Amino acid sequence: MEFNDLIRKRRSCRAFSAQAVPCDVIQRILEAGRLAPTAKNLQEQRIYVIASEEGLRKVDAITPCRYGAPVVLAVAYDRTNVFLYPGDHYDSGREDASIVATHLMLAAENEGVNSCWLNRFDPDEAAKTLGLPENEEILMLLDLGYKAEGAVLSPKLRKSLSELVTYI
Repeated sequence: MEFNDLIRKRRSCRAFSAQAVPCDVIQRILEAGRLAPTAKNLQEQRIYVIASEEGLRKVDAITPCRYGAPVVLAVAYDRTNVFLYPGDHYDSGREDASIVATHLMLAAENEGVNSCWLNRFDPDEAAKTLGLPENEEILMLLDLGYKAEGAVLSPKLRKSLSELVTYI
């Protein structure tokens, strides 16, 4: 799909069918995350594929927003392997994990897989529940699957460029 069409078409899905996402499709989505740029090429991202019944029960325990998705990707980053920006106020972890997550979300759309970016959870509780190493922080969860029959995707209402952009 042409990129501009892809980004115009993509919508959040909040009602998934039980249809499984094929392993080869998941692999292509994960590859897009692997190829995402990171500060200083540190590649501090960690992507956890949650598709087992036990794993999905854990996701359900930390957020009400799985919406029946058969696969959830947890995108985390290694806090001990980040670039500290000048001024010591900000590091690359959340930024890089966000780029990775965006690649995953757009790759899913390109594969015909619906998604929903989740941030309605306590990251510390989620990391503990999912058994992540102490040095990792979860940025987001990404529901993946195919929309349920009759599901309506979120509308894409956007402000105009003149409301968002200032030339200096």
